[in-house]
Amino acid sequence: MFSRWWHYALALVVSLGVVGTALAGLAAALIYPNLPPLEALTDYKPKLPLRVYTADGALISEFGEERRAFIAIDKVPRYMKQAIIAAEDERFYSHGGVDTLGVLRAAGANLVSGGAKEGASTITMQVARNFFLSNEKTLSRKLSEAMLAMKIEHSLSKDKILELYINQIYLGQRAYGFEAAARAYFGKPMKELTLAEFAMLAGLPKAPSRYNPVVNFPRAKARQEYVLGRMLKLGFIDRPTWQAAVGQKLVIREARQHADVVADYAAEMVRQILFEKYGEAIYSSGYKVVTTLRRSQQNSGNLAVWRGIADYDQRHGYRGPEKQIRLPADRAERDSAIATALADLAPVGGMLPAVVTRADKKSIHAQLADGTVAEISGKSLKWVDNWATAKKGRKLEPGAIVRVQTGAGKERWRLAQLPEVEAALVALDPNSGAITALVGGFDFNRNKFNRVTQAWRQPGSSFKPFIYSAALEKGYTPATILDDAPLILAAEEAGGTAWEPRNYDGSSSGPVRMRTALTKSLNLVSIRILQGIGPHYARDYIRRFGFDPARHPPYLTMALGAGSVTPLQLASAYGVFANGGFGVKPYLIDKVFDKDGRLLMQASAQKAGVNAPRVIDPRNAWLMTNMMQDVVRYGTAARASQLKRSDIAGKTGTTNDARDTWFAGYTPDLVAVAWMGYDQPRSMGRRETGAQSALPVWMSFMGTALKGIPQKGWAMPAGLVSVEIDPVTGARASGSAIDEFFGDLFGTEAESIVEHFYQEFPPPDRAAPPTDLLEAPTETPSDPDAPPPGIPQ
Repeated sequence: MFSRWWHYALALVVSLGVVGTALAGLAAALIYPNLPPLEALTDYKPKLPLRVYTADGALISEFGEERRAFIAIDKVPRYMKQAIIAAEDERFYSHGGVDTLGVLRAAGANLVSGGAKEGASTITMQVARNFFLSNEKTLSRKLSEAMLAMKIEHSLSKDKILELYINQIYLGQRAYGFEAAARAYFGKPMKELTLAEFAMLAGLPKAPSRYNPVVNFPRAKARQEYVLGRMLKLGFIDRPTWQAAVGQKLVIREARQHADVVADYAAEMVRQILFEKYGEAIYSSGYKVVTTLRRSQQNSGNLAVWRGIADYDQRHGYRGPEKQIRLPADRAERDSAIATALADLAPVGGMLPAVVTRADKKSIHAQLADGTVAEISGKSLKWVDNWATAKKGRKLEPGAIVRVQTGAGKERWRLAQLPEVEAALVALDPNSGAITALVGGFDFNRNKFNRVTQAWRQPGSSFKPFIYSAALEKGYTPATILDDAPLILAAEEAGGTAWEPRNYDGSSSGPVRMRTALTKSLNLVSIRILQGIGPHYARDYIRRFGFDPARHPPYLTMALGAGSVTPLQLASAYGVFANGGFGVKPYLIDKVFDKDGRLLMQASAQKAGVNAPRVIDPRNAWLMTNMMQDVVRYGTAARASQLKRSDIAGKTGTTNDARDTWFAGYTPDLVAVAWMGYDQPRSMGRRETGAQSALPVWMSFMGTALKGIPQKGWAMPAGLVSVEIDPVTGARASGSAIDEFFGDLFGTEAESIVEHFYQEFPPPDRAAPPTDLLEAPTETPSDPDAPPPGIPQ
């Protein structure tokens, strides 16, 4: 009876096969002539996004609707090809476009299961569908797909068909093609993947959303193991290799992490420049941009800004939870409510959104979107004590939405908050102008305003070096004695309002050397210097450093930085001191290539000492650097001595009411400027200064950037004479270099000539020696940079 049933079934199948063949032949005769031409395949031009890289090859960003990276078939690793064939089409190299055995196998499986559980699309059929057809499930579309697959097989080689498939197929996360998917899911090119990672990717074409490891890792893992099992069955791998691949722990890149380094502000600058030059074509033509950024410096710049802002927030206290939600008592409903509340809250600067599930005086438990529970306790709770016990308004209690981030040491988690204050950092090579790090704010996705290039802020005392440089050109020297005494200025001198400027601490010191005035950032002396050289002269002089004179009104307030600069402009200006007096323009884009690697653009960088214009005398640059080294050794930036380097120079800056805080500092080969303040200018707090807020950001960056780099220093240029000063009396030391120089030159008349020299350029032997030269302070002094009230904002 059973055997007879199979005879009938076989006869039915044969009969249906004959009828089906006849119908298929008729359909083919009608469909084949109307199939589309294959130019899209034979002249394949995929839409490739604009890609932006660091100078050392790290991906910064992609711009385009599709993430895609073309890879030639001969560059595809063997395991990748085998994994795809095992998962999708094991007879790919033997069938003619339609796998008859596969069709029968799928039909049998679907008949037994009572539904359409398996498909029979070959790789060639999938190429036909992806390039020419829709995904509608109709008989006519399936027949067209089969006919088109046969046409493709007659026109292209198997390797070319597989190459098209590998580069065109959609694999989730906006990634088209396996090379783009390798970067999207694993953060590295295909050539660096392991067998386990190849198998994970090969499992995606069947259902990219269903098997997406970012969204559902367990399901993706099961699919990966299926692919590995197929590879073992087909003899592509042996059992030990299979076991190792199944057991390998996979690290999947986060959904929002699509680059090797965070440099969104710089990437947007690149996009704007290229869009202006090439238009919409940049989003699909596969252009590759190599910037001047350095991966390590960009990473350390990001971390320095994030930490600096977090430290500021710690000093000024917790502002409370972002909002509150109601937590259901049922566990499943509670988890659903938490997931819903956190769905639209993105991580910002490493700060993850979470919902408080338990809180008391000893600890806080907060659940993240993935179900992880962060426990915050110990010292991490000190700065939120008042919110844990608050009786009114938002409170740290179950249902509060907060931010958490990984801690350090024993503190695995710590409570954080989205900042209100902002910060920026930019670094460049003063000898070429190449920008090596650029952080335009705390988080680009939160606020796209680029504070490095777009924020015009008052520089405060960080502007004083340019006034002092102008004074050197007028005959002043670092040893010139100036009066640090009270001043009263008329309205016409101060820009419209009578002004009685003061030093930061309200004191006055009497006669001091110009060097000491800069080291201690004495406001009264700086104003007297500007009085002496004339505001109009100084305003014209600063043009040499790249400043716009129109943004610096010619009043005495200019001595204290009442004009406007951007951080990038200030960094470029300090580069003139660092490189010995040359004006070098900063630049970000080094090279632009088309999709085939042909060079489209290359920067014509200026080089200090080669083709850059000289804008100040090398002696001027050296003297200014020498004085600003004292700022770092003994003055307002003495904290920077913790870096234990003697080749650092720089200047702090704090504006009126601490609305802007700065530090601009440099070595012979690297300039960096750090800024902190509010986008809508307001006081950062009474004790906030450039030394307190901006300098730690700069130090954090430089500490990493200069690690392992030998100290270099600046050689004294010709035309300068070094004079030794007695640190106790402040008088010229006997047997100094200047005595020997004139003695050898003029013999017995040397003494009178030397005396005349000191009358023209007096040393500080007419006043008590500055105490800051006797002993380096053990604590960081307060920053005396803030201009007194009344300076125009």
